[in-house]
Amino acid sequence: MNNEQIAIKATYFSIFSNTCLALLKGLAGFFGNSYALIADAIESTTDIFASLLVLLGFKYANRPADENHPYGHGKIEPLITFLVVAFLVTSATLIAYESIINIRIPHKSPDSWTLYVLGGIILWKEFSYRLVNKKSKETHSSSLKADAWHHRSDAITSVLAFIGISIAVYFGKGYESADDWAALFASGFILYNSYLIFRPALGEIMDEHFYDDLILVIRKEALNVHGVLDTEKCFVRKSGMKYHVDLHAVVDGGITVKQGHDIAHRLKDHLREKMPHLGHVLIHIEPGHN
Repeated sequence: MNNEQIAIKATYFSIFSNTCLALLKGLAGFFGNSYALIADAIESTTDIFASLLVLLGFKYANRPADENHPYGHGKIEPLITFLVVAFLVTSATLIAYESIINIRIPHKSPDSWTLYVLGGIILWKEFSYRLVNKKSKETHSSSLKADAWHHRSDAITSVLAFIGISIAVYFGKGYESADDWAALFASGFILYNSYLIFRPALGEIMDEHFYDDLILVIRKEALNVHGVLDTEKCFVRKSGMKYHVDLHAVVDGGITVKQGHDIAHRLKDHLREKMPHLGHVLIHIEPGHN
């Protein structure tokens, strides 16, 4: 199974999980008189649409390179990440607005049974985060990482809801709005995580340099190719799940152009074999002394 297939499978998992949880939270929040749970349901609903966007992005990014897109369609990934962040910001704003209104309006305390529902949700969302985040690392996908953080932020907002409902239930009269305050704090956390997701995607669009560790591996592997004496410049930029490389390799200055050309091809093939997540590899030959 290639990276694209792994990412698509993980996204289907997110869609199914968020759909089930949105229904569970919404029903529990309505019948259990908890706005914190309803706020959680709103976030899970936006997560469904965000995951659908991620899925569409993967489908598009998986298209082969063509005349108009010689480097492929991978740049759609960070653009999709921006849309996912927009969904997060929108849901956080809506949750904050409704929380402030509910804090000012007297209402009943949430039912204690909602705590059991939240406990199960917290465990499931943390498991979902770990699973999808693992897949994002395997596939080098920024939008899948954003999708994973949806699960983590959902888990933490559920923890805050759990605390708020616990306070409202066990302290009784005068603390009815505790779960509304929990929802308000949760919205702030969602906004903070939105920035953490947005920043790397912006760097990817701007071809910002984040890849020192990868460059070290590339330089080390290059020296294993017969004829390569050293490496000079090495630039890496990310597009979707692929890393495109420009590498200057030093070879014996006395060899023929044909021999230098052959070394460049061997080096390119070696790097792509050892690191399948590399995309285009451009080798520039520099003359040296053997």
